[in-house]
Parts: sequence; C-alpha cells; structure tokens
Amino acid sequence: MIKAVMVMNTQGKPRLAKFFDYLPVEKQQELIRRVFGVLCSRPENVSNFIEAESIFGPDSRLVYNHFATLYFVVVFDSSENQLAMLDLIQLLGQQTLERCFKNVCELDIVFNYSKIHTILDEIILGGQVLETRSTEIMRAVEEISKLEAATNAISFIPKSASSWLSR
Repeated sequence: MIKAVMVMNTQGKPRLAKFFDYLPVEKQQELIRRVFGVLCSRPENVSNFIEAESIFGPDSRLVYNHFATLYFVVVFDSSENQLAMLDLIQLLGQQTLERCFKNVCELDIVFNYSKIHTILDEIILGGQVLETRSTEIMRAVEEISKLEAATNAISFIPKSASSWLSR
C-alpha cells in the first residue's frame, strides 16, 4: 500500500503532500521535514530507494526522484514493488504533469493545486494504484474540468431577479 505522496522543492517546502493514512497535521509536517532531511543529505550518485522504517515505522520504504527543483517522493510498504513506485513517479512527474503544463515547474504545482490533486486522485486512490496510462488520466482530468466549467457557468439568480438587482 502507498502511504504517502509528496512533492517538495529543494528548500524543503512541501508543494504537495497526500497521506493515505490519517495523521494529524503536526505529524505530517514532522514527517515531511524528516524526509527532506534525508533527501538533501544524500549524494546524487546513490540509489533513489531508501528504507524508511526510522521515519514511517516498520515495513516502510521510500523512493524519490529529483526533477529540476522538485523532489517527488512516494512512501510505501513491502507489498508494493520498488521499481513500480519509481515508474509511478515517472508517470506523475514527467508524463502526466508535462502533458498538462508543458515544462512543469514549481509554480504550476502551487497555482494549480486542485488540478494536481485531481491528477493524483486519478492515479492513486486510498493508497492503491488505479491507473497508469497517461492518456486515460488526462482524459479523465479533462472531463472533470469540463464538468467544473459547466457547473461554474450555471447562474443561481434568475435573469429577472438579476435585472431587478442592477437598478
């Protein structure tokens, strides 16, 4: 099971953090700080796989990838394949977000927070991987965006009342 997905910049500021087990916010912040402490102290020429039992408890592993100024991190247990989790980061970080934003950067994640969560929800739900095809993920996200746009276009005030209010 996937325990958490995090995206943080090289200064340690979390840009996306989704935990699939309930944890109080203070505990989440502490875990993010500890993960960043481990990541920033690792040389670039070492493995992207880390035993995370000291941070997340027994049977926890962490895989990360560093794209530009962002760390993409997935925390999971032994029931998940490590290479599959690295591939999941590739799917999220390079394939899907690149399709969505063209040259994704930190500001894309900050200013499109709800869209990023929608993408993540299409990939992972309740700690289980649902979809791994980037085209299907983008199709679902586009459908959701169309529905949101249609919902926002609905006027809740009848035209007769709105003309009366403008007097």
